[in-house]
Amino acid sequence: MYNFSVWVDADSFPVRARDFLISHSIPQKVKVCMVANHEIKVKNPEVKMIVCEKGKDSADNYIFSNTSANDIVLTRDILFAARLVEKKICVMNDRGLIFSKDNIEDKLREREFSLNLSEIGFGSNKGNYYGDKELRKFSSVYSEELQKHIIADIYNVKMHADAF
Repeated sequence: MYNFSVWVDADSFPVRARDFLISHSIPQKVKVCMVANHEIKVKNPEVKMIVCEKGKDSADNYIFSNTSANDIVLTRDILFAARLVEKKICVMNDRGLIFSKDNIEDKLREREFSLNLSEIGFGSNKGNYYGDKELRKFSSVYSEELQKHIIADIYNVKMHADAF
């Protein structure tokens, strides 16, 4: 096992993306931790499933409190991603976007704008679709990021969000 973990904010993370990262990470001896406020069936017994208390942001707070510098966190939650970027943790979404100090402010503004549009009746669900194109992008970026972390671990190099 390596000295880093992959944490998944699993409540809303697409099943296809979860399945890919498990099938790609476990054979490489990377520790995967799924965190949610309810049990999520995971097909691989080597994946650690952590069930948090029900409550707003309980899974996010658990992940935030337990991550360390070389970890990777996967989440769809932009507000949570912003907290992790501030902590200098590598964080990416299910579409292969790696959040960084250079893009997080724009993503937060886009989120706010979308929420405002929804409030006045102009929202759409186009962001909820998760197909082959989205999975391919996630798979490619995740595989590359995972290899960077494995190499950093082998050579005992500290990774942090500023390096991405």
